[in-house]
Amino acid sequence: MSVLLKVRRGPVHAMGRLLLGLLPAVLLVVATRVLWHALSALRWADVLREIRAQPAMRLGLAVLATAASYLALTLYDVLALRYVGRRLSYQKVGRISFTACSVGNNLGLSVLGSGSVRYRLYTSEGLASGEIALVAAFCSLTFWVGLLSAGGLGVAWAPEALALLHLSTSTARALGVGMVLLAAGYWLLTVRVHRQASPRGMLARLPVPRVALGQIAVSSMDWSMAALVLYLLLPPEANLSFPGLLALFVTAQVAGIVSQVPGGLGIFEFVILTSLSPRVPVPTVMGMLVVYRLLYYLAPLMLGLGLLAEHELSHRREALARLTEGVRDTLAPLVPPLAAAGCFLAGAILLFSGVTPAEQPRLEFLGRFLPLPLLEASHFLGSLTGMALLLLARGLLRRLDGAFLLAMGLLLAGGLLSLAKGVDYEEATVLFALVLGLLPFRSRFHRHASLFSERFSLPWLGAILAVVTASVWLGFFSYRHVDYSHDLWWHFTLQGDAPRFLRAMVGTVSVALLFSLYTLLQPAPARARPVNGTELAWARPVVARAPESSAHLALVGDKALLFNDAHSAFLMYGVAGRSWVAMGDPVGPEAEATELAWRFHEMADRHDGWTCFYQVGPGALPRYLDMGLALLKLGEEATVPLADFQLETPANRGLRHTHRKMEKEGFSFEVVPREGVAALLPELEAISRSWMEEKHTREKGFSLGYFCPRYLEEGPVALVRRQGSVLGFANVWAPAVRDELSVDLMRHRPEASRGVMDYLFLSLMLWGKEQGYGRFNLGMAPFSGLKSQSLAPLWHRLGTFLFRHGEHFYNFQGVRQYKEKFHPVWTPRYLAAPGGWGLPRVLAHVSSLVSRGITGVVTR
Repeated sequence: MSVLLKVRRGPVHAMGRLLLGLLPAVLLVVATRVLWHALSALRWADVLREIRAQPAMRLGLAVLATAASYLALTLYDVLALRYVGRRLSYQKVGRISFTACSVGNNLGLSVLGSGSVRYRLYTSEGLASGEIALVAAFCSLTFWVGLLSAGGLGVAWAPEALALLHLSTSTARALGVGMVLLAAGYWLLTVRVHRQASPRGMLARLPVPRVALGQIAVSSMDWSMAALVLYLLLPPEANLSFPGLLALFVTAQVAGIVSQVPGGLGIFEFVILTSLSPRVPVPTVMGMLVVYRLLYYLAPLMLGLGLLAEHELSHRREALARLTEGVRDTLAPLVPPLAAAGCFLAGAILLFSGVTPAEQPRLEFLGRFLPLPLLEASHFLGSLTGMALLLLARGLLRRLDGAFLLAMGLLLAGGLLSLAKGVDYEEATVLFALVLGLLPFRSRFHRHASLFSERFSLPWLGAILAVVTASVWLGFFSYRHVDYSHDLWWHFTLQGDAPRFLRAMVGTVSVALLFSLYTLLQPAPARARPVNGTELAWARPVVARAPESSAHLALVGDKALLFNDAHSAFLMYGVAGRSWVAMGDPVGPEAEATELAWRFHEMADRHDGWTCFYQVGPGALPRYLDMGLALLKLGEEATVPLADFQLETPANRGLRHTHRKMEKEGFSFEVVPREGVAALLPELEAISRSWMEEKHTREKGFSLGYFCPRYLEEGPVALVRRQGSVLGFANVWAPAVRDELSVDLMRHRPEASRGVMDYLFLSLMLWGKEQGYGRFNLGMAPFSGLKSQSLAPLWHRLGTFLFRHGEHFYNFQGVRQYKEKFHPVWTPRYLAAPGGWGLPRVLAHVSSLVSRGITGVVTR
C-alpha cells in the first residue's frame, strides 16, 4: 500500500519540486520585465544627477548605519560560538564574521557564500566541521528570528506600506503581529525546553533563553540598521515613516531571498521601485538604490575580499615567499636597467602630459572638487617631477640607494599629481605600477654613493635633452592656434591649457638649466679610493705600534688611507657629501700625525670639502683648534686599567659572581690566535647571521667593524664555548706594544644566556692582564657627560635630553650603566668639524658613513 501510494504521489511530488525550482527564474523574469518597462525611458544622466544630489550629511550617517549593521552581524557569530561552547577573541570572530557576511550578502546563497567562507576561516582556528555547521545553522536561525521580530514590528506599525501585496490594513497588521508572536514563541519555547530536567531530541539543541534573547536583539538591530541605511537615502517626497520603510525593506529582502538571485539583485530593486515610484520619480529611486548597493553591498564586499585574500596569503606565506624569492632572483640582474628605463619613461610621460591639453570633461569633473590654485600647482609640479625623474634615472642605472628612495617618492608624487591636474588615471596607473614593481627589488640598489657625484655621459645627456626639446615642441604644436600674448602667463582658468603649458615649460627648462650649471660649477668629485693590499701591508706595522687599539679600524678595509712619505703614519677617512671625515686621530708619531692632519685638511679644501675628525681624544685638540675647527663633544670613552683589575675585591663582587656562575655551568673562554681563525669562520658567520636576525639590525661601518672574513683574520678571536660549541665571539684588537686591548665585533647565539658577553669581557680582561696590557677599552657611551645647564651649548643640552629620554631610539643610559659596572675611567671624545649652519649636514654625513648609507640612518 505504501509503495502504491508512493508511486501515485511520485509525479505530483516531482511536479512540485520542478515548480519550486522554477520559482526563482519566474520571479526574476517577471521582475526583469517590470523593471525594463519602468526603466525603458530612463536616462542614466538623470540617475547620476540624483546620486550627486545626495546630501553629504545623510551619506555619512548611512555609512555609520552600515557599520552598525555589520557590527550586529559579527555578534551573530559571537553568540553562535557561545552556543557551541568555543571561545575565540572578538578580533578573530569579528574578522571572520564580517568576511563571511560581506561575501554572503552579495552571493545570496548562504551555503555557497557565507557558509563556505566560515568553514574556511574557522577551520584555520581549530573548529571541527560539526561545530562550524552548528555555527552556520545558528547564524541562519538568528537571521530569521530577527526578520520576524524587526519585520513584524514594522508591518504591525505601518501595514499600509505593504500596498504592493494588495493586503488590507487589518490583514497586514495581523501578519505583522503574527511574525512578532512567532519570534516571541521561539524564545518561550527555549524557556520551556530548558526548564525540563533533561530535554531530548532536536529541542535539546535549542540555545538557552539568555542566548535566544540575544539572538532576537542583535538580529533586530541588524535588520533595523540595514533598513536605516535605505531610510537615510530616502527623498522627503516619499512621505514614508521608518516603520513603514522597515516593513517594505523586509518584504523586498524576503523576495530577494526567495528568488535565490545573488544579493537579491533586481528583485529587491523591483519591490522598492514598484512601491515608491507612484510618489517618487524613477531616477530618484534608482539613484537611491545605486548608492545603497554601493554602501551596503559593494564596499563591504571589497573589504571582505581583501581580508579573505590577506588570510589566504598569510597561510601560504612560505610557499609565496619561495616563489617570490625565485622570481626576484631570476629578474634581479635586469632590474636596474629596467628601473632606469621605466623612470626615464615616467618622466617623459609627465613632461608630455604637462604640455598637451587635458580632456575637458575630466577637468570639469575635477573642478567640482579641487580649487583652481591647487589644480594649477599640480600641473606645474607634475612637469617638474617629470624633469626630476629624467635626472634620477641615471642613478637607478648606477644602483644608488639614494636614487631609489627619491625615485619611489617622486613616482608616488607624480601619480597623485596626475590625478590632481586632470584625472589622468592612465599615467597615474603606470607610475603606481612602477612603484609596486620596484619595491621588492630594494636590495638591488645598494651602492652608497652621492647621486650628484655621478657624471652624466653624453648619450644620457642627449636623451634628456631630446625629451625636453620634444616636450617643448609638442607644447607649441598643440597650442599653435593660440595667439601669444604677455597676458597668457598670468591667465588662470579651468580651461587655460596654453598658459599652463607656458608656465610648466619655463619651470622644466629652468630646472634643467640650473642642474646643468650646478653640475658644471661643481668641483672635482671627491672620491675616497678603496684601500688595497699594498696599503694594508703598510698599515699593519703602524697599527701594531699604535698606543690606541682603535687604529685596527684601518684594517676593516672600508676607509681610504692617507700615508706620510715614509709610511710610518697614516690617517683613515671616508667622504660623504662635502664632508671629509677622518676616523679618530692620525696614527703614528706626533709630528707625523700633525703633518698628515694638515695634508688631509688641504685635500678636503681642494675639493671644496669640510674637514672633520671623528671621535678624537683630548690630547690632540690644540691641533684641530689651530685648523679653525669647532669642537663638539660626542660622549665619553670607558677604559679599565688592568694592572689593578681583579675580581676578588668587594667592588667587583657582582662581576665575580657572574664569572664563577658561568664557569660552574660549563662555560669556557679561549683566545684563538690569528692563524687559527680561518677554520672557525663558517661557524662564526652562522652566529653573526643569527645574531643580526634576532636584533633586526644591519651591519654598520666606518667607526665599527663588520663581519668580513679577511678582517677577522687580521687578529685573534676570543671565544666562549659550552660543551665544545661556540656560543659567542669577539675579534680582539691586541697591538704588539700592549698599551691597550679592546674588541670590535661582538656576537652571540640567540639562545645563549644573558651573561655570555659579561663572561667574555671579564675573561678577556683577565687574559689581557696576564699578557701585560695596560688597559681594556670598553668603547664610547654616546652623549654621556654632556651638560644640560641653561648656559651650556645647544648641542650639549640636546645631547643630554637624548641621553635621558632617548630610550625609544637607542638605550643611551643603558650603555653607560652597563660599562659603569666595570669601574672604568671615562675620557671625553669629540668631533672636530666646521661650525655654524653646516654642522647638521656634517652630522648627517657622519651618520651616513657609520650606517653605510643614508638608508641605514633611519633603519636599525
